[in-house]
Amino acid sequence: MIIEVLYLAATVLFIVGLKMMSGVPTAKTGNLLSAVGMGLAILATLMRGGEFTWTQIIAGIVVGSVIGVVSATKVQMTAMPQMVALFNGVGGGASQLVAIAELYRSGSELPLIALIAVQLSVFVGALTFSGSVVAFAKLQELMPGRPILFTGQHWINVLLLLGAILLGGWVTVDPGAWGPFILLNLVGLVLGILVVIPIGGADMPVVISLLNSYSGVAGATTGFVLFNNALIITGSLVGASGIILTNIMCKGMNRSLTNVLFGGFGAVSTAGSATISATGAVSEGTIDDAVTVLQNAQQVIIVPGYGMAVSQAQHALREVGDLLSSDGATVKYAIHPVAGRMPGHMNVLLAEANVSYDQICDLEDINDEFSKTDAVIVVGANDVVNPGAKTNPSSPIYGMPILNVDEARTVIVLKRSMSPGFAGIDNELFVLPNTMMVFGDAKQTLTKMVQGLKN
Repeated sequence: MIIEVLYLAATVLFIVGLKMMSGVPTAKTGNLLSAVGMGLAILATLMRGGEFTWTQIIAGIVVGSVIGVVSATKVQMTAMPQMVALFNGVGGGASQLVAIAELYRSGSELPLIALIAVQLSVFVGALTFSGSVVAFAKLQELMPGRPILFTGQHWINVLLLLGAILLGGWVTVDPGAWGPFILLNLVGLVLGILVVIPIGGADMPVVISLLNSYSGVAGATTGFVLFNNALIITGSLVGASGIILTNIMCKGMNRSLTNVLFGGFGAVSTAGSATISATGAVSEGTIDDAVTVLQNAQQVIIVPGYGMAVSQAQHALREVGDLLSSDGATVKYAIHPVAGRMPGHMNVLLAEANVSYDQICDLEDINDEFSKTDAVIVVGANDVVNPGAKTNPSSPIYGMPILNVDEARTVIVLKRSMSPGFAGIDNELFVLPNTMMVFGDAKQTLTKMVQGLKN
C-alpha cells in the first residue's frame, strides 16, 4: 500500500513540477519538486524489491550522482543544448536497456501487451539514443552542423521503419528470436542517425524538443513492460509536453514538422544567398556612437541571440541594461521562441545573469512595442530579426514570425562580421538607414559600453 502511495505522490509532484516549469519565475521550484518526485519514485522501486543487490544499487546511485553533480557544476550555460541533447539520449538508452533485460529475464512469460511494449521500447529508445548523440555531436561541433543529405535518403528511412515493424512483430510472436531482436535494436540505432543528420543547426531547437518527446515515449512504453504506473504517467507527460513544445517551435519558424525533419534546411544556402541578398550601404558605428544613442533613449529593448551565448556576454549585457534602467530608461528583453540552440536557451542565459523575470518578454507580448522604442540592441541575433521574413517572398524564411526590431527609431547590432545566420541568407536589417552596426566580440563590446555609460 505504501509503495503505491509513494508512486502516486511522485506522479503528483511530476505533474505540478512540470506545470511550474512552464513559467520562468516558478521554474526553479518546479524543477526541485520534480526532483523530489523522482526521489520518491526511486524509493518506492527499491521497496518493491527485485533481482538486485544493495552493492549494485549503491554503485548506481554513486555513479549517477557523480555524473549529475559534475554536469551541473562544470558544464557552461552556453553548452546547455549539448547537455540536454545528451541527457535525452541517456533516457532513451536506459529505456532500451531495461526492455532488453526484461525480455531476457522473462521472455515468453511476458503477456502480449508487455511483448509489444518491449519492441516499442527498444526501437524508440535506440532511435532516441543515437539521434541524440548525433545532435550532441553537431552542437559540440564534433561533426558538421550543416544538413548531410544523400540520394534516396528518405526511402532508406521508410524501408528501415517498415523493417522495424516486421522485426518487432516477429519477436512479439516468437520472444526467443534473438537474431531479429538484435537486428531491431540496430535498425533503431541506424534510423536515429539518419533522421538527425539531415537537420541543420537552425532547426536544433525543434530536434531537441522532439528527441525529448521520444525519450518520454520510450519511458512510457517501458512502464508497460514493467507494469509500473508511475513510469507510464511520467513518460506520457514528457512525451506529450515534448511534442507540444515541438509544435510551438515549428510555429515560431512558420514551418511544418515534416519540413523540419525532411527539408534539409540550409543545405543549399550558399546558392540561395546569391539571389536573396540585402542591398544597400552598411552604417558602421563606434562604441561611443552606440553609447550616445543609448544615453538619450527613454525606452530600450534588448534582443539576445546565439552570438551572445557564443561570446558568453550575458553578464555584460545585464550590466548595460541595469545602467540604462538606473538612468531612467525603460529596459526590456525580447525573446524569440527559436533564438539559440534549444527551447528557452536565451531565458536560461539571462536567468544565469540575474536579469529580472519581469523584464523578459516573449515575441507576441513585445512585438507591438518596437515602433514606440527609441533604441534596440541586437546581440548576436540574426534570422529572427531579418525583415526579409516579412517583405521578401523568395526568402526561405518568408512568413516566419520575427521580432520587429526594424520598426524602432535606432537599431544597434552587435556582431563579429556580416556573415549570415543559420539560414545562410543576408539580413536586410543590416542595411536599413536606422541600423548601426558595431563589429567585434559581443562581450568585449558590451564591456566597453558599460564603461562608456558609467563615464
